[in-house]
Amino acid sequence: MRIATWNVNSITARLPRLLAWLESTGTDVLCVQETKSTLEQFPADALRELGYESAVNATGRWNGVALISRAGLDDVVTGLPGGPEYEGVEEPRAISATCGDVRVWSVYVPNGREVAHDHYAYKLRWLEALRAAVAEDSAGDRPFAVLGDFNVAPTDQDVWDPALFEGATHVTPAERAALAALREGGLSDVMPRPLKYDQPYTFWDYRELRFPKNRGMRIDLVYGNGPFTAAVKDSYVDREERKGKGASDHAPVVVDLDL
Repeated sequence: MRIATWNVNSITARLPRLLAWLESTGTDVLCVQETKSTLEQFPADALRELGYESAVNATGRWNGVALISRAGLDDVVTGLPGGPEYEGVEEPRAISATCGDVRVWSVYVPNGREVAHDHYAYKLRWLEALRAAVAEDSAGDRPFAVLGDFNVAPTDQDVWDPALFEGATHVTPAERAALAALREGGLSDVMPRPLKYDQPYTFWDYRELRFPKNRGMRIDLVYGNGPFTAAVKDSYVDREERKGKGASDHAPVVVDLDL
C-alpha cells in the first residue's frame, strides 16, 4: 500500500498536477491539506473517474482537508473530536477514515501566526485535542497514522537556518513539546529519505528562490503507531512535485507499506 500526504495549497489550482501525480505514482491513499474549497468545489467527480473515493472537510476560505482513497473509505469522522474553536468557528482541519487495513487521519494544524497571537494559543490547544483524540488508535493493534501539515518543525535540523526562526512560530519549545506528547502516546516520526540534499524538507516558501536554494522546512509529517511503522518499506519526499509552473509550496511525502 502506498500512502501519501500533500498540502496542495488549493486543490482546484493544483487539480491537473494532482490527477497526473495520482495516476503516475499509483498512490492508494492521499491525505490532502489546504484544499481552499467548498464541498461543492471539491473535484470528487474527477477523482472518481480515476477510481478514487473522497471524504472532505471543507468550507472554503483558507483551510480544508480531505482523504482520497482507492483502498476503501470507511468509518469517516469529520472534524477533530473535542477540538477547540477559533473566533467561534470550528475550522475544517481534520478528517479520519479506515482505508483497507489502515486507519488514517489527514490534519492541517493551525499556523500560529506569532507567538503572542491568539492563534498560537489556539494551535497549542488544537494539538492537545489531537493527542487526546488519537490516543486509543495510537496505542492499538491496527496500523494507524496521522499525516499532514503540522506547521511545526520537530527539530532544528528540520529548518534550513535555525537562527532565522528564533522567536518565531513553528520551532518554539511549546510546539515541539506538543509533538513530543503526541509521539509519547504510541506514535513515531516516519522520517522520509531525501531525494536530493541531506535533509528531507517538505516546504519551501515561494519567495526569494527558496526552493532552488533548498531553504526549506520539514513540517509535513507522518506519525505512525507500532504496527504502521513496522510495515514501512520506504518513505521519501517527492521533490519533483515542487518544481515547475503551478506547483504547491509543499511537496508530497510518500510512504510505502508492506500491507
